[in-house]
Amino acid sequence: MNLVRVAKSEGPRVDWQELTDLTQGRPFVVERVRLAGSGIVVEGQFEPPQLAQLGVDDQVFVAAFVRSHGSIKEMERIFGVSYPTIKSRLNRISEHLDFIDTDPGPTGADVVDRLRRGEISAQEALAELERSR
Repeated sequence: MNLVRVAKSEGPRVDWQELTDLTQGRPFVVERVRLAGSGIVVEGQFEPPQLAQLGVDDQVFVAAFVRSHGSIKEMERIFGVSYPTIKSRLNRISEHLDFIDTDPGPTGADVVDRLRRGEISAQEALAELERSR
């Protein structure tokens, strides 16, 4: 038998921290979203963004890091801890985040176009296509 706890907020909004405390770091899915003031409700299964899946302390830490423009010196001052402690926490948090490749390799079409224009040899084209798999 599964125990289901339902947390409903009919009155004032529930603080995001209450949700992260309730989930205790376990994965969760949002199934209903209401756009404030419009009466529009969207239902489905929505995975929250990665940062929202972090515990509240890590969310505060990331927000402070962004607000300090990534200055570890400033983070040391804010949190009263050493450089290695800040780096260690950043490393731990980063393990929970997938990173988007901001410099993706060329597409197959790009490689073929460069081959047609004679910019690369057939061997180079094959090597690039292998690397992009």
